[in-house]
Amino acid sequence: MQSLPHDVIEHILERLDVKTLLKFNAVSKQWKSTIQSPFFKKRHLLHRKQSRDPEVLLVSVFDLSVNNPQIEALRTLVLRSSVSVKIPTTWEKKCYNVCNSSCDGLICLYDSYESCIIINPTTRWHRTLPPCNYQLVYFEIRNPRSSPGFGKDKISDTYKPVWLYNSDVLGLNNNATTTCEVYDFTTNSWRYVVPASPYLILHCQYPVHLDGSLHWFTAPDEGENKILSFILHAETFQIISKAPFVHDSIEKIVMCNLDDHLCVSEIKWPNQVIWSLDSDHKTWTKIYSIDLYETSLWFGEDPKWALKPLAVLEKDKLLLYEGEWYPLKLKNLKPKLWELSKNQFGDLLTKEAFEDLCQKKESNAFNPTTVGLEAENLAASKQRVTCDKYQIYTG
Repeated sequence: MQSLPHDVIEHILERLDVKTLLKFNAVSKQWKSTIQSPFFKKRHLLHRKQSRDPEVLLVSVFDLSVNNPQIEALRTLVLRSSVSVKIPTTWEKKCYNVCNSSCDGLICLYDSYESCIIINPTTRWHRTLPPCNYQLVYFEIRNPRSSPGFGKDKISDTYKPVWLYNSDVLGLNNNATTTCEVYDFTTNSWRYVVPASPYLILHCQYPVHLDGSLHWFTAPDEGENKILSFILHAETFQIISKAPFVHDSIEKIVMCNLDDHLCVSEIKWPNQVIWSLDSDHKTWTKIYSIDLYETSLWFGEDPKWALKPLAVLEKDKLLLYEGEWYPLKLKNLKPKLWELSKNQFGDLLTKEAFEDLCQKKESNAFNPTTVGLEAENLAASKQRVTCDKYQIYTG
């Protein structure tokens, strides 16, 4: 290795997993400097994303000691098999929910009553955050529940947990429609963003992170839903698009980041329609349509919630999730997908067979998301969530 040019060594290092790279920090000062440089981390992250399918992290969302003492807080799932690997934690008997988005392998676990935890499952590093004002008073209000978002300021490369909720939920008399709290890692404290969103948001939804912004559905206003965006660098809110539907609850719609596009999955009987937002023209395109009569065969009954697309695997398979009590499903897309481009990729999933990813042997529930679990876990060497009752996280 000493005879190789250093740029060649860098290309070799880019192809290694995070755990191996952490060990190679000790080889020399030059190697350590390379591995810890922001430029190398970005290249390593990009290579990992392009070279393999996303990994799935399973997060238990039930009281483990009561539900099943054999179940751990965190496990990684190897796609296309039933193999999962335990990730040791210091909170094995505590259950958490997980934010909808990962950032460079970092994941945010949260609870309505207690402190959030930012964790890097690969390196086991984690940081416990102090409770925000919403969590301090939630015990008194209970419902409706709000979920935080977790995103990355793409200008400053800083990570920001964000809690946005309708002000009337807390009985606040602050003449504001919503209240927004942002966690600051430099001060280890939460602060208010003023002004917050002038639009009410739908209760109990999971905000989605994409390209430096977090996104929510607004509550129906004058017969339409809108997509509300919070720009993490400027900490300002804006409406980026009207939605191609109207719903007053999250049962029939779910937002997601699918292949770095903002997408919405909607139950529109007799189909499950998946829309993709063109960020340049602010228009929506129907990219998939799933026959809901078939879903009764996949999941055992008609879906009560909108199917959530987690990831596109191998460019021709769609990873889907319906709810905590159902197995993940991998949907084979039709061959020669490009031939349907003139029809804007409509009805791609109709009459195609599903394949089980992981059939649960116990009656444990799971709740999913995907993540590139390794890549920029280097970013802090400390910095990814979500199957048993499990939440699923992919990336």
